[in-house]
Amino acid sequence: MKRTKAAIIIGDGLADRPVPALDGRTPLEVADTPTLDRIAADGECGQMDPIGPGIRAGSDTSHLSILGYDPFKVYTGRGPFEALGIGMDVRGGDICFRCNFASLEGDLQFSPESGFTNAEVVDRRAQRISEGTHDLAAAVNQMSLEDITCYVKESVEHRAALVMRGPNLGPRVSDVDPHDADLPPHAAVGEDEASRKTARLLNQFVLRSWQILKGHSVNQQRLTDGKLPANILMPRGAGIAPHLEPFAERYGIKGAAVVETGLIAGIGRYLQMTVPDVPGATGGADSDEIALAKALVEMLQDHDFVLCNFKAPDLGGHDSAPEAKIKAALKLDNLVSYVLAHAPGDLHLAITADHCTPIDFGDHTGDTVPIAIRGPAVRPDSVRSFGERAVVGGGLVRIRGFDLMPILTNLMGVQEKFGA
Repeated sequence: MKRTKAAIIIGDGLADRPVPALDGRTPLEVADTPTLDRIAADGECGQMDPIGPGIRAGSDTSHLSILGYDPFKVYTGRGPFEALGIGMDVRGGDICFRCNFASLEGDLQFSPESGFTNAEVVDRRAQRISEGTHDLAAAVNQMSLEDITCYVKESVEHRAALVMRGPNLGPRVSDVDPHDADLPPHAAVGEDEASRKTARLLNQFVLRSWQILKGHSVNQQRLTDGKLPANILMPRGAGIAPHLEPFAERYGIKGAAVVETGLIAGIGRYLQMTVPDVPGATGGADSDEIALAKALVEMLQDHDFVLCNFKAPDLGGHDSAPEAKIKAALKLDNLVSYVLAHAPGDLHLAITADHCTPIDFGDHTGDTVPIAIRGPAVRPDSVRSFGERAVVGGGLVRIRGFDLMPILTNLMGVQEKFGA
């Protein structure tokens, strides 16, 4: 049997629910996406539960599932992926967090009895700050608290990562980020003795970050320019580095991850996949989708499999901005068009989303996402367009993210037979 190559292109948060402002259609249904429709018409389609029916998938847990790693067994938290993904030094015993630079209003106070008081988060993303974050991160990097050291590095836009290193730390710690505006930061709480130490020091770190950042020159300039300050770090997603079987060992093929965010890059690096730097792929709404497409095609020259994540659709969902999400769907179509034109003709290509981020909800939900697979070994069905409702009744019917790699490795002709 001839071996072929495969790729999965993920429109991050692409799926949606009917939007009243769009006459009951989804942004994907409104967008003119001839290439995605071509994939659907030439291929086999269906619905996919990234993790399981009704489960609200995170980007990290859904990508693990889509790559064939059961998140219920291997997931320890988001922080380690984010930290490794942006090039931080992560060692055994380190407790890692994903962070946002956020905007806080008020005179923040903290006590073990009352938690954080006298201030509220007014913007969890500091208006998606994109400048000055290197200097802000440097101002709080290598902070010493008792017998631990806190390492901070900026990621894309408002995102950053925190690594806490020291003795007797535990990962079972709640989020400081309240996940909503008009609330004070949440006091971190630990579930066991080691995690209670982590939580206690994490609360100190958060208070100290505000004390340092509120007067930082970057924020003074933002205030002068009429912008909100990025005056506090809000950690969440605590985790300790997990053990994951390398991708090549699991499947017997060489894989690459062409991605924009540190989080997904971190997953790729944990799996020992090739993770190239893609200039112009910023993870923002203005990201260069053709740069991603070119990197994907280049990786296919000496890799059997490529995962590609395009972040922009998720931003429109979180911002409840239908026009932004429609524009992102158009950019995704452009990305896929380039890949079809330049990738090997026998490529098995899957198009899907890692989760649903509805406009009217503003966060991830447990709805299904559309999926279409095109390639020489695929049996086309009767679906003719790519959308949340259009794919219902396709040949794939309804699968889990965990099913996708077995389906692709079967089509590729690289899977070992189970049984005699």
